[in-house]
Amino acid sequence: MADNRLSANFSPADREAVMQAIATIREKLPFLVDLTTEDRRTILKMGDKSRAFVSKALEVATQNPNFLPRSFDVEEMRRDVALYEALYPVLLSLTQLQELVDDTCITAGSEAYTAALAVYNYAKASGDVAGLDAVIDEMGRRFTRSSKKKKSATTIN
Repeated sequence: MADNRLSANFSPADREAVMQAIATIREKLPFLVDLTTEDRRTILKMGDKSRAFVSKALEVATQNPNFLPRSFDVEEMRRDVALYEALYPVLLSLTQLQELVDDTCITAGSEAYTAALAVYNYAKASGDVAGLDAVIDEMGRRFTRSSKKKKSATTIN
């Protein structure tokens, strides 16, 4: 294998420790929300450009509560802003970590698949591998294409 970009081991103990750390993160964030696809599509989203707007609106609401309806909860808005600001660096770190784990998983899978293809091709090319014909045939099924159903031809009389 000419291009091996990754060579690592992930022990069961380390895997369990990582899974426990993830469980701890979930435990420390009991307020996490699970949005539906429709919610994600329709909900207002605060991005970088909106952060300054929200901050100014909170300041206006704090300094001038008299024009707001009594049902408007400035303290709840303050808690939402504070939660967003506290979670944002966590989101960035987790996003970066997810991308690294995803890229590493893709790379490991690619290298394993490349090695498997090499084994298969070497086994097929070697005519003296006794007893492996059935296994090679079984591995070869991975590459068989299912035939498309042919439409029956209609003839016009």
